[in-house]
Amino acid sequence: MPTQSTASRSHPWRGMALGFLGVVIFALTLPMTRLAVGSVDAPAMSGMFVAMGRAVVAALLSAAFLVATRAPLPRRADWPALVVTCAGVVFGFPLLTSIAMRYVEAVHASVLVGVLPLATAAAGAWLHKQRPSTGFWACATLGTLLVLGYVLQRNGGTRIHPADLLLLAAMAAAAVGYAYGARLSHHMRADHVICWALVIALPLTAPLAWTSRPEVALPAPAWWAFAYVAVFSMWLGFFAWYRGLAEGGTVRVSQVQLLQPFLSMLFAVPLLHETLDTATLAFALAVIATVAIGKSMPVRTAPLQEPA
Repeated sequence: MPTQSTASRSHPWRGMALGFLGVVIFALTLPMTRLAVGSVDAPAMSGMFVAMGRAVVAALLSAAFLVATRAPLPRRADWPALVVTCAGVVFGFPLLTSIAMRYVEAVHASVLVGVLPLATAAAGAWLHKQRPSTGFWACATLGTLLVLGYVLQRNGGTRIHPADLLLLAAMAAAAVGYAYGARLSHHMRADHVICWALVIALPLTAPLAWTSRPEVALPAPAWWAFAYVAVFSMWLGFFAWYRGLAEGGTVRVSQVQLLQPFLSMLFAVPLLHETLDTATLAFALAVIATVAIGKSMPVRTAPLQEPA
């Protein structure tokens, strides 16, 4: 069987194609979540049900996949990292975004999520005790300030809406979950990492989904959107993304993620009839440019000094 590095050299274009497919799948997550939860004026499913329900569906699919692929049980030493991964990508990011998306448009949320690649890189550097360059931290700071400036500009320059705080917290949760998941994928199959994270969460996600289930009839588009975030955003998207990284190389393929905010905006316009104004597009371009520069900055492998 070829190693990951061999696969990367042998199939670079297929890796890029799979990586792009993963990004397209993830780019639809915010618009589909908005469609599932509805708006303040026309609410649909609760954020709790969308987040927990989609995790339950993906966990059942994951259990079947783990059995079919004869996945070994995680090592005892892997359980703490699996729990952190689960907290970030199964509970934190889905729940916080699902609650927030009832109060903000998908176009708006896409700008905030645009700095997720830098947040993930920062979390990974902290986890592996690496030392990012001054330029990296300057870009991370500038990206954060741009996001905060956009939020203040959208809210009249006086306050930050609680939904924006939820989105920022979701970004932090995802960054930590991605970093720990990536660490586990060094010695576990990447698709097994997300599957195990979903399965171990099932004793919590199942009762939470059941108690928050809709008790009134909802329009079909809300259910189709829920099905999408359950099967694609929470499960198949990770398969395409992680396989793309393996076959095309992490450094090369990860750059495709810079397209995600723009794709989310483009999907939101026809799906939700949202508008893309000049100010939002300008902030998005500035954030993504900052992220692109920051991802090119060096990260030293020397460990950080432990505090006295």
